[in-house]
Amino acid sequence: MTHAVKPVPDGMHGMALLSLLTAVFLGSLDQSVAITALPAIGAAMQRTPAESVWVVHAYQLAVVAVLLPLAALGDRWGARKVFLLGMVLFNLAALGSACATRLEWLAFFRAIQGVGAAGVMSVNLALIQRIFPPDKLGRGAGLNALIVGLGYSLGPTVASLLLAVLPWPWLFGLQAPLGLMAWWLARRYLPRTEAAKTDEPYDRVLALMSAICFASLVFTLSAIAQQESVVVVVAALVLMLGSGYCLLRRQRGHAAPVLPMDLMRRPLFSLSVFTSFSSFTTQGLAFVALPFFFQQQLGRPPLETGVLMSVWALVVALMAPVAGTLSDRYPPAILGGVGLSILSLGMAGLGMMNADVSFGLMALSMALCGIGFGLFQSPNLRAIMTSAPAHRTSGASGMVAMARLIGQASGAALVALCFNLFGSLGAGRAIMLGAVTAGLGAALSLARLRAR
Repeated sequence: MTHAVKPVPDGMHGMALLSLLTAVFLGSLDQSVAITALPAIGAAMQRTPAESVWVVHAYQLAVVAVLLPLAALGDRWGARKVFLLGMVLFNLAALGSACATRLEWLAFFRAIQGVGAAGVMSVNLALIQRIFPPDKLGRGAGLNALIVGLGYSLGPTVASLLLAVLPWPWLFGLQAPLGLMAWWLARRYLPRTEAAKTDEPYDRVLALMSAICFASLVFTLSAIAQQESVVVVVAALVLMLGSGYCLLRRQRGHAAPVLPMDLMRRPLFSLSVFTSFSSFTTQGLAFVALPFFFQQQLGRPPLETGVLMSVWALVVALMAPVAGTLSDRYPPAILGGVGLSILSLGMAGLGMMNADVSFGLMALSMALCGIGFGLFQSPNLRAIMTSAPAHRTSGASGMVAMARLIGQASGAALVALCFNLFGSLGAGRAIMLGAVTAGLGAALSLARLRAR
């Protein structure tokens, strides 16, 4: 099974990259904007904070549910088609979200927007691999990480500024023009990739099983975090395990399986995916626990907390192109091991701080975490994408996004567990746990030196 790739014409690489990175930026910005706007949305619709969280949960469940099926379609239809379909759904759902007058309709349109975002996330690295030559792939992965970091870091600021002068629907409505521009540029400039040559029909039942498996996984983690009853947690876990078993059995022998176990049997690929999962579990632990830690345990005001959280994201964004360039020269195993070791040290330093620590030292520790995470991310993306066969790049790209999403959800659930076990000291314990998961990621990264 092979792909025939039409290269990007000379002089059009910049426009192809602009279309792709605009869509990636919108997806990252959208997530952080929605989280920041939850209090305003809940107040406007007269709903409780717990009910308002479904605006975020619906999006996350949709992304995780369809990510791998769309990645499999990318290998079958071509990454460009899946990307364009994702952008159409994202833009239409953004307009629907802006027009929603009830929370239930808003959650519905956010779920559709999540499907569109998954279409972009599932194939964006596969498209970068077609835009950049092999010797500059690390630079392309670095640019992708830079744009993701900028989207996440700018989201709270953009949301706060817009909400100061406009009602919340504008946060979603203003995404549509930028999304339409990205779609038009992509339709004109992105490289065309023919569908994979295979007589094997696309298995819709297999895609449904994948969706149930990963959606129930995220729901299980959310149920644990929300302290649902044992019956609910066990039922979700049984559904996840049952659908996962059926998924593995049904996809056996498929040329482009939805859950790419053929790729996971490659030691370098699987170690890189688990390294990514460990790092994003650390990020999930940090980003959920740190606001509580700074404000409740260290007594810092919300403004200082916001500045400190921005330091991490901005340093990651600045490190991304540097790490991408380094990954074209040095083994990703070493760069990832060093980066995650630095992240582990930064997390441990934060976890040991007390109320007397200076703001400058806290900012320095956050910057250290950002340096470590940024040094790891781009080389690891390169390792994952280059360890997969050329005709399976969409499947590899989907696993990158899945490792990130499941890792972040796992980190959030672990924070809830720490609060249940340690009460008011839970945030600090969660941060120390993040040091452990980062250290585990460093060990997994260095293990790739022996992988073939």
